[in-house]
Amino acid sequence: MDFLSGWIVSPSALPFLCLVWGTLAQQAFRIEPSNLTVRMGGTAVLRCEVLRASGTVQWVKDGLLLGLQRSLPGFPRYSMIGNPKRGQYHLQIEKAQLEDDTPYECQAGQSESSRAIVSGTAWVNVIIPPSSPYFEVDMATPWVAGEKYTVTCVAPDAKPMAEIALYKDGVELTGAESFNMDGSKDKLLNTHAKVTVTALGSDNGRQLACRAKNSPLFRPVETTLTMSVFFPPQPPVIVGLESDVVKTGRKLTLECVSHGGNPLATLHWTKNGKVLSETWEENIVAQKSRSVLYLTITPADNQAELCCESVNLVSLLPSSVIRKITVLFEPAEVILLGSFTAVEGQELNVGCFASSSNPLVQIRWWLGYKELNNTAVTTEEGDNGGMTTMSNMTHRVSREEDGLKLTCEAFNKGTYFSKTQMTKLTVYYPPQKVWLEAPPQDVPLHAGNKTRLTCFSTGGNPTGALTWFKNAKPLTYATKQTSFDRGVARDLVLLLTASDNMAAFRCDATNEAKKTISAHTKLLVQFTAISMTITTSQEELRRGQTVTLECQAGSSNPKASISWILGPQRFQGLEQPPRAAQYGGVSVLSSLSLNLSSQHHNQKVICQAYSPVLIEGTNTFFKLNVLYPPEFSPHQPTHVQVVEDETAAIPLLVSANPEEVSCVWLHRKEVLVKGWNLRYHWSDEYSLEIKNVTRTDAGVYTVMCENEEGINQTSIMLDVQYAPGVKAEKEPVFVNMGETADLICVADANPIIPDMFSWKWLGEGEVEMGEETQEDESGLLTIHDVTRAHAGIYQCTANNGIAPPASVDVQLVVQFKPELQKGAQWRKVASRGDGTTTAEIVCQADGIPRVDFSWEKNGLHMDFTNPRYEERTVRGGSFHTSTVRVVNVTAAHDYAVFSCTALNALGEDKLDILLVSTSHPDPPSSFRQVSVTHNSVTVEWIPGFNGGLRQRFRVRYHWDQSVSFLYVDVFPPRATTFTVTDLQPATTYNFSVNALNAMGESGYADNNAVLTITTKERPEVEEIPADDDSVSRTIGAGELPVYLTVVFTVVSGVLLVLNSLGCFFGHRWKKRRGQTGGGGGSVSDGKRNEEEGSSRSTINNSNKYESREKINAAAQHTLLIESGSETDSNVYESYAAESSQYYYYPTVDYMPALSPHPEETHRRDVTHQPVDSHSHVYEDVRDGGLHQGITASSPPSSFNHRLPHQWNNWTSSTDHQQSAERARDSADVRQPQRVPDLPFELRGELV
Repeated sequence: MDFLSGWIVSPSALPFLCLVWGTLAQQAFRIEPSNLTVRMGGTAVLRCEVLRASGTVQWVKDGLLLGLQRSLPGFPRYSMIGNPKRGQYHLQIEKAQLEDDTPYECQAGQSESSRAIVSGTAWVNVIIPPSSPYFEVDMATPWVAGEKYTVTCVAPDAKPMAEIALYKDGVELTGAESFNMDGSKDKLLNTHAKVTVTALGSDNGRQLACRAKNSPLFRPVETTLTMSVFFPPQPPVIVGLESDVVKTGRKLTLECVSHGGNPLATLHWTKNGKVLSETWEENIVAQKSRSVLYLTITPADNQAELCCESVNLVSLLPSSVIRKITVLFEPAEVILLGSFTAVEGQELNVGCFASSSNPLVQIRWWLGYKELNNTAVTTEEGDNGGMTTMSNMTHRVSREEDGLKLTCEAFNKGTYFSKTQMTKLTVYYPPQKVWLEAPPQDVPLHAGNKTRLTCFSTGGNPTGALTWFKNAKPLTYATKQTSFDRGVARDLVLLLTASDNMAAFRCDATNEAKKTISAHTKLLVQFTAISMTITTSQEELRRGQTVTLECQAGSSNPKASISWILGPQRFQGLEQPPRAAQYGGVSVLSSLSLNLSSQHHNQKVICQAYSPVLIEGTNTFFKLNVLYPPEFSPHQPTHVQVVEDETAAIPLLVSANPEEVSCVWLHRKEVLVKGWNLRYHWSDEYSLEIKNVTRTDAGVYTVMCENEEGINQTSIMLDVQYAPGVKAEKEPVFVNMGETADLICVADANPIIPDMFSWKWLGEGEVEMGEETQEDESGLLTIHDVTRAHAGIYQCTANNGIAPPASVDVQLVVQFKPELQKGAQWRKVASRGDGTTTAEIVCQADGIPRVDFSWEKNGLHMDFTNPRYEERTVRGGSFHTSTVRVVNVTAAHDYAVFSCTALNALGEDKLDILLVSTSHPDPPSSFRQVSVTHNSVTVEWIPGFNGGLRQRFRVRYHWDQSVSFLYVDVFPPRATTFTVTDLQPATTYNFSVNALNAMGESGYADNNAVLTITTKERPEVEEIPADDDSVSRTIGAGELPVYLTVVFTVVSGVLLVLNSLGCFFGHRWKKRRGQTGGGGGSVSDGKRNEEEGSSRSTINNSNKYESREKINAAAQHTLLIESGSETDSNVYESYAAESSQYYYYPTVDYMPALSPHPEETHRRDVTHQPVDSHSHVYEDVRDGGLHQGITASSPPSSFNHRLPHQWNNWTSSTDHQQSAERARDSADVRQPQRVPDLPFELRGELV
């Protein structure tokens, strides 16, 4: 149309168009595309060939133009192939997919010479084989043989639909029904084939197969399924039981086997319906189940039914096999019944019983070797299906058959077993003779003695049983009967008593023959009184009365004589004539009269009946119950001791009758009432216990006791002993030095014992103790020629043996005249004399008693009413500090000698203090060695006057091979002990130390003395596995590897160069800014700015070591070397970000070992120029090796962890000197230092 629109401009062009159309040919299809079938994944080619193609040829897919280019961009599997010159525009589709199944057209577009043409529609039919078929059947539960199941096979996503064939164990199943359903995508079909299968036992383990195919272009696809079919097992069989008849005791091994079945059969054994075993084993390979039963045959198994059952999950009923067994068994026992003893001439009736047996047994009887046939036999059904047998036998016995064996024999014909039971026959007959062995009847026997009567018997079967009788009554205490060769004997052992006198004793002999024979005798026994009784006619006995007692002695043979016993005394009473009594003896009565006292209470009055013939007697007693009022025992204590806080037991030994006594305790005329004080307790209603006794409980206790008969009283002293309490008689004790001190402590204690006081010194160190003495309750410590060393706390301890000892502290104050602190730091005070500063002049004295101060200036007494002068005194213990504050110090008026006089009652001391201008510090003193190792040396010194400014210290050292001195700035700056590290072993070094401040530096210590020290040999180090800590320690000791040394040296050089350039350009920038800046700024403004800058620099003169800020160790080390002093915080901030490694440096705990730097060169002219406190001038160092340890980063592990301690040889006043010095230094910090801090002569001003 675009082409035509170009010609519709003018009607005059129409004749020309007609001419063109008439001369060009019309384009046409030579080959049009036709329907095409291709399998999925194959290549399809739709042919299209155009004659006289003049228009654009392109393909249309289901109404969508594919494009003009032959490569068809956007459709990677599509392309146009063929020779375009011949008009070939074939569409090639590679790897055909389901989406390619659609209509296609070939179109040639309109051209100048031809109209557009469109081919007929051609369909591409893509054949897609079915996916893997699958079964729709539940095989999770196995099938059961005989049941019908529906099996469905599905061939999914096929085009066209698939044909399905089902096979069971290779045999095709008929009658399958098929139907189709939509697949997962459009145009795809799922084919379902359903068939009904009857499960067979033989199908178990076999396969179902499903084959699907929809085109001859593809091979069929197949899936299989293994069938699991449950079916019942075969009936079981029993192996190992050849015969149903077995003997008891036999051990059978029976095996039950069941073949087949899915699952395999479960087996169990039963006997008469009772389960014997439920254990079996399965053999999958042999397809059988097997159960073994081990059975020991017993009589109970007779006629028992053994059954083995097999069953599985699908068995309708269990299958079983049953065997009934017959057991041959003997009788379990053969029993003889009846009595096998008889009296001669009687008939013996006995029986023999054989328990159940199979078959029946035969019974025979034997007496000795003679068979007895007078028997009667009966049988009955027995246990376990057997029969019992009973045989009864009768026989008349004679004396000659005694002891023969009677035997019963039972014989079993089935088992050929014989069992016997035998016993001994006993025939009884009576004894033949009985006689006694006893004392003659006319011989007297002593009661209480033992006598023996023996009875003998001979003959009889069994031998006779002997029984003793006394007065026709059997005696049970006769000894056991004994036997001898012809008979038996039995003794009767008598402990003779009065009742045995003329008693009739008899012995009877008898046995089972029921016939008795006897023997008799009598005894003559002498005995004492068989009873004793004491009586009185009075009911109550009282102290002072007379009582009459009567004693009745019972029967005795012969007559007894009576006597009385009371304690150690024996009395003869009034005796009555004797009378006849029992057992053939006589009785006697006697009486006794007594005058009663309290000592007779509870005493026994003894009555004794004595027989001279028997030389013994009989006793009884009468206990006297004498009534009397309370009486105290002669053993009653009158003095009781007890320790305080314990329980005091005050016993009361009182007696009375009646015993109901009421006692009242009195202490200090006050009645002690029960329950009134819980500490009072009466343990036995009379004795008093006092718990937690105190010293106030001591004293006399009076006890008054009363009963129905009267009243009585006694007194007891209670002595309470207690631990000492001690106090000082005077505290503190003041004494002048050189005099005698008496320290006294007084104890409150009971008892007071000798040497109960001891003294102890509680101060530090040792002092000579004085003389210790004791005067009663006072302990004394006397110290002669008292010195200041005796001053302090003494402890007095009192110990009287009762814990705890008591102690008291007594302070001894030694009074002495004042002693002023006079060290170097106390003799000078520095301050600017320009009238703008304040100076503090400190004077400190040690003295007791109170020290007062007086001040003079240039020999004149100071007037503190002048507002420019202020005096303040501070007192702490024996130390007294007086501080004179001079305001607006001027050189003309205040640079003078200030004299401080300290005085008290014992004397005075004086010190001249110079107030001078600020200057460089004085040299240190007492420079000495503290310790030395193989690579380090520790030194210490005493600082000199600091010149009025904060001072620091520098250690200088060198050795023989060094080209110049090395310097180390001491850190912390005010430390007076320092360790120089990185030294060589076994090398001699010369050390010196001096002080520096903002004004300059001092000379070296001790008049430029040199301290020569030789380091030790290097110790041998054991080889141990290195770790991080050991590496850090090794490097910190100065043994860096060479390559690290080189790296650190290069970095140090770069930092030094950068630092120098920064200083140079910064100085030029400041100079240029001072010349050109500020507009109308004057010279005075510039000077003011310079002063303010100096002030800020001074007040910020605190380093980062004290601020605990993270800083770069290498940068810090370098700056210390460059500046020669403690680094300025501003400089640290500028370097803090240039290193990635930071450390924390605490204020006091660490003393880093700073590496040395080469010696600086000073130009010492007559007039000292102002020194910049942040820079040093160094001479050139020719040996580069000296820089090895300078820039090395020193980690915290290499720091010296020792704190600066006090010096051993300095006096204790040094501590107070240092505290005062710190006070001055803190005042210096509070006052901003500016350029005018320099003395006038250095600032060019006149004084």
